[in-house]
Amino acid sequence: MSSPAKVRILFDGPLEPSFTTLTVTDASGKRVNVDKASVDPQQPAVVSVALPPLVAGHYTVHWAAVASDGHRTHGDYSFDVK
Repeated sequence: MSSPAKVRILFDGPLEPSFTTLTVTDASGKRVNVDKASVDPQQPAVVSVALPPLVAGHYTVHWAAVASDGHRTHGDYSFDVK
């Protein structure tokens, strides 16, 4: 894949913005996103973060979310930029 402009995750229901995070790290574990992730006020089940141009390599998306009902969840997934 080419360098994405942002990472966007869609959840099943509305999120609590102050308790929801999304970061992207490179293969060495260094955070690559400069901006803080945000929950879309028009689509409260969507969190996204802008990314700078990424060089070829392996990246991991780390997310943690709290739903409006208080349910906490977290995870990660990886992608490669070629």
